Amino acid sequence: MCIRDRAYGGDLAKIAPTPNIDRLAASGAIFKNSFCGNSICGPSRATILTGKHSHKNGFLRNSGKGLDQSQWTLAKGLNGAGYQTAVIGKWHLVSDPVGFDYWEILPGQGSYYNPVFHQMDGTKKQFTGYCTDITTDKGIKWLDSRDKEKPFFLMCQHKAPHRTFAPALRHLKSFDGQTIPEPPTLFDNYENRSKTLATNEMEIDRHFDWAYDAKVRKDERNGIELPGLDRYPTVEYRRMNEAQKKKWDAHFGPENKEFIKQVGSMSHKEIVRWKYQRYMKNYLATVKAVDESVGRMLDYLDKNGLTENTIVIYASDQGFYLGEHGWYDKRWMFEESFKMPFAIRWPGVTKPGSRPKEMIQNIDYAPTLMEAAGLKIPAEIQGKSIVPVLKGEPADWRKSLYYSYYEKGEHNVPQHFGVRTATHKLFYLPETDEWQMFDLVKDPQELKSVAGNPAYAKSQEELTKEFHRLREHYEAPAFKKTERD
Repeated sequence: MCIRDRAYGGDLAKIAPTPNIDRLAASGAIFKNSFCGNSICGPSRATILTGKHSHKNGFLRNSGKGLDQSQWTLAKGLNGAGYQTAVIGKWHLVSDPVGFDYWEILPGQGSYYNPVFHQMDGTKKQFTGYCTDITTDKGIKWLDSRDKEKPFFLMCQHKAPHRTFAPALRHLKSFDGQTIPEPPTLFDNYENRSKTLATNEMEIDRHFDWAYDAKVRKDERNGIELPGLDRYPTVEYRRMNEAQKKKWDAHFGPENKEFIKQVGSMSHKEIVRWKYQRYMKNYLATVKAVDESVGRMLDYLDKNGLTENTIVIYASDQGFYLGEHGWYDKRWMFEESFKMPFAIRWPGVTKPGSRPKEMIQNIDYAPTLMEAAGLKIPAEIQGKSIVPVLKGEPADWRKSLYYSYYEKGEHNVPQHFGVRTATHKLFYLPETDEWQMFDLVKDPQELKSVAGNPAYAKSQEELTKEFHRLREHYEAPAFKKTERD
């Protein structure tokens, strides 16, 4: 999930309120400088569990054999100390969960409608309904069935809001009649930066699929050819029963019919803008069920007398582009996908409504919860406990972050590795042997690389030294400039 929701005070706050996420943030701390270490689903989740960067935990990209479960994980650490542990919902780490007393997980990305869940006995079960609701139901059911005398650790992990955005049927019309503000970089020309940006394959303009993304099925088009890609079907529609399809058609059918009637007279930019509106309304409507889920969990804790003795964290596995730079995916070290939400409520420790400025990363989650539980943090963990930050005592906190992206070929985003400070960002692209540097104060939208600019020579030299220091500190492997293994 991106961090442009109401709790973060973004442009979408008034249009798409998230009252339950706001409620959590207001009663705890919310971090505006929260980042991932590798902006893609599986690797980020592996980092959260292990407290280590991708190259150290071995889960570098979504493909592969899966997370090495022989290594230490947060679940193992808490479970070994007597905590009841469970993970329910999205897993995306290929190998079955280890260290959890109970798990029920989605296969791969999972599905929004009538989802299948993998069971601990090796079977698969399909459930009728909407995935976000079902995942929450299962999480609450586990909380009810656990041993009430023991502490617990629950990871309630939603598929939403992952592409392709498919809202709960009750939310389909949530943004009818509204116009979602466009980001100023929707029509980014990718100048003044690496030429690789223009070759990426995640543009709302050129790479948005009509059926899969825009929800305009072929059987609705009356033989009219639409400009652009049409590689995949409307996968979620195919999973629905007849009653569900009827509600879907009642919403999308008239809108699609009107669009098809007008598309021949629309300009290129008008079509892109139509796609953007469809994209954003589906995204924001999908988020509504996530917000409701947060509320249901908070209500459960309140009603069962658990609020004062339970740490609640709302986070994601990375950020996401909502049209910035014309994109719809993630992966890059640019702010929109590098940043991620992090709100935490810990009664008696976090000051309600506080907004710490320190830079935290998902390698920090595991050591934080270990310290909160009064347990020893393993030496192999690369993150830092943020407990001192939460207590308002962040002595000697980090001044820089390390980033890595190892996927090769997916959406044609190249591998890159970088460093970020409070004011600047520098990253290296091995395949093209080039550096990109951005002044985050003067150029927050990252529209012009200042790498090689004489005016930034000193800053680039300092950042380069810090980049190599972090790589040595985290024991990062050497670059491979030509291999695409």
